Amino acid sequence: MIFSTFANKHLQNKIGKQMSIGKFVLQRLTYFNRLNRKNQVINGILKHNQFDDKGVINVHGIDLRNAGDFYCGPHHYFEQLKGRELDISGYKYTDQKVLDHYHDLIVNNSLIIGGGGLLNRPSFNKPIKMIEELSHRGKKTVLWGLGHNEKDKSTYGKVTSYNIDPSKFGLVGVRDYNMGQEWVPCASCLHPIMDTKLKIENEVGLIYHKKTLKNKRILNSLKDYPSTSNTTSIEEIINFIAKSDTIVTDSYHAMYWSMLLDKKVVAMPNSSKFYSFKYQPTFSDFDNFKNDIKKAQKHSGILEECREINLKFAEKAFDYLGI
Repeated sequence: MIFSTFANKHLQNKIGKQMSIGKFVLQRLTYFNRLNRKNQVINGILKHNQFDDKGVINVHGIDLRNAGDFYCGPHHYFEQLKGRELDISGYKYTDQKVLDHYHDLIVNNSLIIGGGGLLNRPSFNKPIKMIEELSHRGKKTVLWGLGHNEKDKSTYGKVTSYNIDPSKFGLVGVRDYNMGQEWVPCASCLHPIMDTKLKIENEVGLIYHKKTLKNKRILNSLKDYPSTSNTTSIEEIINFIAKSDTIVTDSYHAMYWSMLLDKKVVAMPNSSKFYSFKYQPTFSDFDNFKNDIKKAQKHSGILEECREINLKFAEKAFDYLGI
């Protein structure tokens, strides 16, 4: 009986190990198949001659779960670009029709890349380097309101170069003020909702990045503060900002939009991008921001400045692109 029990446990352990090995092998095969498919899409685009551009496409990270990523594209604000958007990560899809669509739009159009944190970010490296190569070969390209986005804390406030060569692109405007390129802040400043003005209801309001919503410790410790997140609609976010005197956030666009609305801002940086905006918030963290709120200051006139810069850059971009 004892031997039988031991044998059964041994057999179960052996089967369990075999199943684990099989699962691991399947995961690795799936990974390499996906990697191979992505490389095929990128390499397929690079094989074409790119000199006969028929139109213009705005390429950026289109994430419906992140209002900032979604509304940072200039295509939202100019008639010349309406309906001319493409998700920069479209080459990762499994649907062949989607991949063919991605291929055709990149091959047959001039490209506006941005906004968003597309630079110095491994997850965007393949398409960004592909577009850099196409631009170097003669494809018309415009970098518009994008910037660096490094996650390594040792780089915060210390980024001095991009993972692309800006000189290889036709026209360059980045949202990073201190990188030696023309400064063009995120085009979302052009959204008419940024003119919203409401009666102050919250002395302090918290806007969480979507990843922070998974941190129960932070959410529980700050449950008494009015809050929202960057996963909600832009209307809800802007109305929340408009009703708050001070915004505390770890979302780049919540920081940016709060400054556009003349709010005091305390930011919890989760990327290098927070440190390169022209106007700096008060930096802190979720454990200490209560002591740092008094340091936060308003900066007036940012909305008007950012809009004027984007409208002037649009004139240059559309003239260069011939639209």
